[in-house]
Amino acid sequence: MQRYNIFCYTLKQEIKNAFYFHYLKFYVNFARQKKNRKEQSMGRILAIDYGQKRVGIAVTDDNQLIATGLQTIPTGELFDFLKTYLSKENVVLFVVGLPKQMDNTPSDSTKYITPFLKKLQSIYPQIPIKRVDERFTSQMAFQTMIDAGLKKKARQNKALVDTISATIILQSYMESAEFNQQKKINTL
Repeated sequence: MQRYNIFCYTLKQEIKNAFYFHYLKFYVNFARQKKNRKEQSMGRILAIDYGQKRVGIAVTDDNQLIATGLQTIPTGELFDFLKTYLSKENVVLFVVGLPKQMDNTPSDSTKYITPFLKKLQSIYPQIPIKRVDERFTSQMAFQTMIDAGLKKKARQNKALVDTISATIILQSYMESAEFNQQKKINTL
């Protein structure tokens, strides 16, 4: 009987050791895969809804799956914000709203955005800039706030409208054929 107990104890220890060995092996492989996923992340896309007073900012996650409103900042502080943000995050593309009128001609605010785009391109030449039609984004943002059940006082927050507008611009780009084609190429 004593031999049987020793045998069972030894067998239990071997099973336990095998379990820990496989668990450790699994954990190491999981950690390697997680590290590889980080290295293979595509980088963020940053959307800008440029205005004379305020700028709405939205970003994607590193895998470019979800568009999220980041914040609204005063226009004069935009380049300081970008410098700080780009030092922390890997941004691979800027998406900037393209203001147009109903007849497809450039709107009056184009004269403010053009110098901004030139400066953005000169400071960050390694990051491409894509333009997305921003017609109706403010109205869509306002409707989104109504649909979300925000009270009238909260809907008057223009900074929130700008952030939601930037998110809509980014989402529009992510739903575009150009983005989906580029994503297919990157995953091959």
